[in-house]
Amino acid sequence: MTGTGTLTNWAGNITYTAKELHRPHSVEGVRALVAGSGKVRVLGSGHSFNEIAEPGSEGVLLSLAALPTAVEVDTAARTVRVGGGVRYAELAATVHRHGLALPNMASLPHISVAGSVATGTHGSGDANGPLASAVREVELVTADGETAVIGRDDLRFAGAVTSLGALGVVTALTLDLEPGFEVEQYVHVGLPLAGLDHAAVAATAYSVSLFTDWREPRFNHVWIKRRTDQPLPHFPWAPPAAEAVHPVPGMPAENCTQQFGVPGPWHERLPHFRAEFTPSSGAELQSEYLLPRPHALEALHALDGIRDVIAPVLQICEVRTVAADEQWLSPSYGRDTVALHFTWIDDAPAVLPVVSRVEAALDPFGPRPHWGKVFTAASAVLRERYPRLGEFRVLADSLDPTGKFRNAFVRDVLGG
Repeated sequence: MTGTGTLTNWAGNITYTAKELHRPHSVEGVRALVAGSGKVRVLGSGHSFNEIAEPGSEGVLLSLAALPTAVEVDTAARTVRVGGGVRYAELAATVHRHGLALPNMASLPHISVAGSVATGTHGSGDANGPLASAVREVELVTADGETAVIGRDDLRFAGAVTSLGALGVVTALTLDLEPGFEVEQYVHVGLPLAGLDHAAVAATAYSVSLFTDWREPRFNHVWIKRRTDQPLPHFPWAPPAAEAVHPVPGMPAENCTQQFGVPGPWHERLPHFRAEFTPSSGAELQSEYLLPRPHALEALHALDGIRDVIAPVLQICEVRTVAADEQWLSPSYGRDTVALHFTWIDDAPAVLPVVSRVEAALDPFGPRPHWGKVFTAASAVLRERYPRLGEFRVLADSLDPTGKFRNAFVRDVLGG
């Protein structure tokens, strides 16, 4: 965001053209605004790198940041109701004070909960689904300004969480919690690609992330997050780090969560970055592709085959695993997944041709791009990769018959 009269996303690569920006202070204000507007899109924490939030020059951009910071924990039911403008750092701190935990978190605790689940954002771990997996109920303001509540027992639920903002304005979510737990984080360095048993490496602990700059056929770092109620990890494939590290070479390690196996609360170890630090300046672009986990090693070798193209415009690439889920538009829908994340330099003309090369290399494996990142895949290709997209379109038509929440991005995905 800028303070100069222009409104941009966090990275600054998208400048919004909306005719108006509104920050209502109540859900009633949201309802009135939606009912009286022709086109509406919601701006979360601004961490999307494409035009998913762009309403167009005649539309209204709606921020929920000024809504009351509602985080209501039910310790008996092990649930939490969280307002649409709340970020994970705020949510996690409150949940932790009640002795409870979310099963997983993304790398950044700075992102909004509603925006994260709407775009299919995830953490890491063979058995850990995307962040949307914790959602049990969605409250949203629909096109007529009324509130709809959609829970797990509703036939619409599988389309209502990872919804790209196409169904309405999410004003609250209810999430499942579990008893609090502690995590230890270990880092290993210099894992070779040659001879890699990716399945064994990914199964080492509760959450495992591999980082490479693709300058050599190896992984600079492997970050292992072990729940202290689970067995100690055995990692014979690469030596432990001698000093604390940041995923991006040259960046200060003090911005990162505690390493060297020092136990700490779940919310201070599962993210890579500490909530009290800004993770970076935003001078970057990001892409991510999620594909069936059995193809992980083939996909990594395909990327290694074009690393001379990737490396010059890459800051870091992260490899994680995600469990299958049932959300129709989730990139992990129906398949255990490997996620290949790219943090690029802030130079779109140089990066976009490389993004296309990466997509071509991964194409045999049926990759689905993260909805909030930079990608060049054609709309027709995306529609082929989501078998429940037709059902989602019917759901969107029923809740938003005039297309109030459909911008160019959503129309491209839905095909109309």
